[in-house]
Amino acid sequence: MQKLNRISKYLSFILRHKPEAVNLKLDEKGWADIDEIILKTKKFSLNRKLIEKVVLEDYKQRYIIDGDKIRANQGHSINVDLELKPQIPPKILYHGTATRFIDSIMKTGLKTQNRQYVHLSKDLKTAKNVGSRHGKVVILNIDTVSMLEDGVEFYISENGVWLTNHVPVKYITE
Repeated sequence: MQKLNRISKYLSFILRHKPEAVNLKLDEKGWADIDEIILKTKKFSLNRKLIEKVVLEDYKQRYIIDGDKIRANQGHSINVDLELKPQIPPKILYHGTATRFIDSIMKTGLKTQNRQYVHLSKDLKTAKNVGSRHGKVVILNIDTVSMLEDGVEFYISENGVWLTNHVPVKYITE
């Protein structure tokens, strides 16, 4: 299980952040050839069956396989076109974060930081899990109704993460 987790983190690194670290070419939509990953990976002894197992068992469902290609569902720090279409979110979405970030968030809102989108959760449990990775957790409520009225677009990734470009302070409550 630990090996699968290490491979998943490795795939996340090369598919979401640094494909050039292994001289991997992603297409404009973030897809990579599975055989190319296998050939260029020296850190692990990969094969198609092992990659499929990682994708299937990843509890966050970070990846999708389509034929001989694989890509990350969201979380990219590199620019890729995930072909997301605007969606109508629930009335409230949540963002879990650490208490040490609250002052900054309440000044500037939620920003993408080093990712393509701000990540939001549809339920409190997921937001709590996400926020707890960074310290003492606080859950922020996001008023999506007002955001939609003001023309802000939302997207949903293949694995159910809600995405948007920025959440201004006026839509956030603790």
